[in-house]
Amino acid sequence: MSAAPHLWLGGREDAGVLARLHAGALVDPWPEAAFVSLLSRSEVFVVVGARTDQFLPDGFILVRTVAGEAEVLTFCVAESARKCGLGRALLDAACCIAAGRASGEMFLEVSENNAAAFSLYQKTGFVAVGRRAAYYRHGLLAADAIVMRKPLSDASPDIVEGHALSFRSGTESTKRN
Repeated sequence: MSAAPHLWLGGREDAGVLARLHAGALVDPWPEAAFVSLLSRSEVFVVVGARTDQFLPDGFILVRTVAGEAEVLTFCVAESARKCGLGRALLDAACCIAAGRASGEMFLEVSENNAAAFSLYQKTGFVAVGRRAAYYRHGLLAADAIVMRKPLSDASPDIVEGHALSFRSGTESTKRN
């Protein structure tokens, strides 16, 4: 069994790394400026994760909390880091942090074509509550988004136990070139 992933709260200073990870994992990636803008808002947080103690980011989850709800804005794990528990650790940590920010539930959208992500969300307590037709577009191709919801009443700090979640000061930056 591999070691538990290392997780930490990121910030605006990580926008470049987040944009590079996003570009490597998604078909329609966001630019660095989008991450800077979102992470400038107090209601948005990002949990960054690494498979090793080198703290070289392999994935992240970006979440907005407002009016008692949390929404996953984007979530990605590098292909080389998939199927090792990092995605689940990031999702669990985000749920815990959102619950700590008084969010009672978390929402996300997932492409109907992303079976691996859909399975992860189901295993972690998310249920499908709606559908957005042709939400994801790539050229002439389109896929529906499945809207999923999870109550956060069961989220607690125990969720991230064993995942070395650290809270960095705003002056530190992610160690990845």
